[in-house]
Amino acid sequence: MPIQSTNPYTQNIINTYNELSDSQVQEKINIAQNAFASWRNTSIQERKKLMLNLAQKIHAKKEELSKIITQEIGKITKESIAEIEKCALGCEYYANNAQKFLKKEIVKTDAKESYVSFEPLGVILAVMPWNYPFWQVLRFAAPTIMAGNVGILKHASNVPQCGVEIEKLFIDSGFPKGVFQNLLISSGKVANVIKDNRVKAATLTGSEYAGSQVASLCGAEIKKTVLELGGSDPFIILKDADIKKACATGAISRLLTCGQTCISAKRFIVEKVVAQQVLEILRNNFENLILGDPMDSNTNIGPMATKKGVNEIDAQVQASIKLGAKLITGGKRWGSQGYFYTPTILTNLKKGMPAYDEEIFGPVISFFEVDDVDEAIKLANDTPFGLGASIWTQDLKLAEKLIPQIEAGAVFVNNLVKSDLRLPFGGIKKSGYGRELSHYGIQEFVNVKTVWID
Repeated sequence: MPIQSTNPYTQNIINTYNELSDSQVQEKINIAQNAFASWRNTSIQERKKLMLNLAQKIHAKKEELSKIITQEIGKITKESIAEIEKCALGCEYYANNAQKFLKKEIVKTDAKESYVSFEPLGVILAVMPWNYPFWQVLRFAAPTIMAGNVGILKHASNVPQCGVEIEKLFIDSGFPKGVFQNLLISSGKVANVIKDNRVKAATLTGSEYAGSQVASLCGAEIKKTVLELGGSDPFIILKDADIKKACATGAISRLLTCGQTCISAKRFIVEKVVAQQVLEILRNNFENLILGDPMDSNTNIGPMATKKGVNEIDAQVQASIKLGAKLITGGKRWGSQGYFYTPTILTNLKKGMPAYDEEIFGPVISFFEVDDVDEAIKLANDTPFGLGASIWTQDLKLAEKLIPQIEAGAVFVNNLVKSDLRLPFGGIKKSGYGRELSHYGIQEFVNVKTVWID
C-alpha cells in the first residue's frame, strides 16, 4: 500500500512511497542484526565522533530539515527550526555524556570485586509520532545508539519524508550500514517486526490505543517496552500567581504544534478570585492570533496535521457544547484551504463531557474555576492521564507541598511543561511508563548486568 506525504496547508500530495514488502522488512532486520554484531564492540570514542558528526549535519541542514517538517505537518517555521536545533543538542548531549552514563558502578560486597555493567540489547524498534517528527526520533536514537544498540524506525504514516531524511542523516554522518534504518511500512506490519526474535525491545510515543497494542504484543514476546502516551496536563493558576506571565506562558504551551502536543497545557484550573481575569486575557490572546500559511513568518497558528484530527476535535467540542459546555471563543473550522481549527476555550465543564474526560489533541482549552487549592489538586488528578502538570504561584513553600500531591511524571512550577535533555521525561497512569532523556533514558535499553568475582 502506498504511503503518501500530504501538505496539510495546500492539501497537495508531496510525495508517494512504496511500502516495503515482508521480505524487504526481513532483510532490513537482518542488516540491523549484522550491524549490531560489530557496533556493540565499537569504542565509545568512535560512537561519540559519529554522533557529533550527526549533530553537525543537523545544524548545517537546519533550514532544509525544518521546511520538511512544516510541509508535512503544518508546524509554523519558527517551531520547526527550534525542533531541529533541539535534535542537534540531543546528539551532542549523548555524545558527550554517554561514557559517564554507562560507566560501570562499583558496589562493595563480600566478593573480591562486584559491579554493575550496562550492555546493549540489540535491535530496538521505535514506533514514533508525527507531531515532533525529528525530535521524537532523535531523542530515542541518540542514547540508544550511543549505548551500542541499533535502531529501526516505524514512523507515522503522514511523515514519510522525515523518516527517509533521518536515515539519510545517519548514513551521511558516517554511521555503519544498518545502525539506523527507516522502515516504510504501515501499522499493520508492526506486529511481525515485534515478533521477530532479532528485535529485542520497542519504544512507542503515541496514542493510548497504539501504546496498548505495542505493549500487548511485546508482553506476549517478553520484550521490554517504553511508552510515552497521551496527556491531559493541568495548568493550575492560584490566586497569588503572576497572572500575565501565567496566561502568556499557558497560551504558548497550549498552542505549540497547533495544540497537538502531549505535554501542552490542556486543562486550565484557576482559583475563582482570578478566574475571570485569566479567562479574559486568554480570550484576547486567542482572538488576536494570525492563522495561515505556516511558512509565513507572521503566522502564529498553522493548520492541524490531518483532516481526521480536525474532525475529531470538532466532534469533541460540539459534543461538549451540546452537553452544556459554554463556548467562549473559537469552536469552528477556519478558512477555505487547509486543516485549520480556531483556537478555542470551553468553560462550564462537567464529567461526561469530552472536554472534561478526554484528551483534546488540538488548540482547545478546557477551563475550570475552583474554590481553593484542595479543589484544584483534586481536579488536576481527576484524569486517567499523568504526563505533566504546571503550578503557578508565588508561594514556593506552598508549591513544594503541592508537588507530591500531583499525579504526574513531571511537575513544573511557574513554567510550562517541557522536555529537557538533563531530566527524565515520561508519565504515569495511562500516559505510559519508562523514561526518556538524561541518564535514565540511556539505561532503558541496556542489560543492567550484575558481576560478582571471587
